[in-house]
Amino acid sequence: MPLSTGKVAFVTGANGISGHAIIEYLVKQPESEWSQIIATSRRPLTHSWIDPRVSFVALDFLEPAETLARKLGPSCKDVTHAFFTSYVHVADFKLLREKNVPLFKNFLDTIDDICPKLERVVLQTGGKHYGVHLGPVKRVPSVEDKPRYEDPNNFYFPQEDYMFALQQKRRTWHWSVIRPNGIIGFTPHGSGMSEALTLGIYFLLCRELNEPARFFGNEYMWNTLDDKSSSTGLAKMSVWAATEEHTKDEAFNYVNGDVFTWRALWPELAAYYGADCPPPKWDRAAGQHETLTTEFDLVEWSKDKGELWERIVSKYGGKVEAWGWTSWDAEMWAFGRSWQTISSMTKARKFGWTHHEDTHENYFATLKSLENAGILPAFKKEQ
Repeated sequence: MPLSTGKVAFVTGANGISGHAIIEYLVKQPESEWSQIIATSRRPLTHSWIDPRVSFVALDFLEPAETLARKLGPSCKDVTHAFFTSYVHVADFKLLREKNVPLFKNFLDTIDDICPKLERVVLQTGGKHYGVHLGPVKRVPSVEDKPRYEDPNNFYFPQEDYMFALQQKRRTWHWSVIRPNGIIGFTPHGSGMSEALTLGIYFLLCRELNEPARFFGNEYMWNTLDDKSSSTGLAKMSVWAATEEHTKDEAFNYVNGDVFTWRALWPELAAYYGADCPPPKWDRAAGQHETLTTEFDLVEWSKDKGELWERIVSKYGGKVEAWGWTSWDAEMWAFGRSWQTISSMTKARKFGWTHHEDTHENYFATLKSLENAGILPAFKKEQ
């Protein structure tokens, strides 16, 4: 039989939200398009793909490039497109830089060295490119081509600069940068910021306790417009940007294309689980509506709920270990800010991107996927 001439993908972070979604998207494409998919992660795969095009290599990109190249050997000689979604999560922004800059450098040095057919490198960064983690951004919605802001701890900038410099030196491959906001999607394992999983567990706990599913954000976040990034849409954009000729050496935002309010979505999520959802109340006399003050401290609230989660799992199903995949601290920050993090999709639209997703549907589809995988119990109001 003749050898396939399809493209060969190299995808890092296969256990994470973005990496998993990219592989899920690629295996749905014909072999004539993608003939091989090499998946990597620090941890063993928790989800297996039966597609024979997928092969897995356990790699930690904090190891030196020479070690990585030796482990990969000749397996990557035909790689044409590399997708970097790996990420080391710590709460300290300075430590984020110390971990994630060498993580990407070692990856890039490795594939540049051992992939002679490499055509495109896709780097996923995110909203921190615009300083959304520090306070109000200079322009809402955020656009791709504005000058960088000053932040010595932002690891995205040195990642990009290293890639730009190496590409200019080699001139044999091109790059694409994708910048999502909060990513909503399925992952077979935990990640640093697992919002849908964390919210699902929160509503399940409230339902089991027979207590109101209070909104743990502030008044600003209850009423303001927000946006999110579907992992499936993010995967599609990553592949689109990697394979279109006119998208090479360009950065693109990726969000769903709509906006929403928690005032509308929160009661829908509570109703999905049959949890009571009274309207939140803030102490205006104490200035709660003008500060980051939230109605209650979610991190403190969750500290003694691990055993309750185990009881829920024993009664209704789910995975006990999913408790360790929650991100209570990240949710407290996300729901406690007082500024918007909306990104513009205008540039991508001008380049021909037409995909659009409904964020409300995105959340419920993700919860259903987590239930189908046995991570969350299918625990609805009828129970």
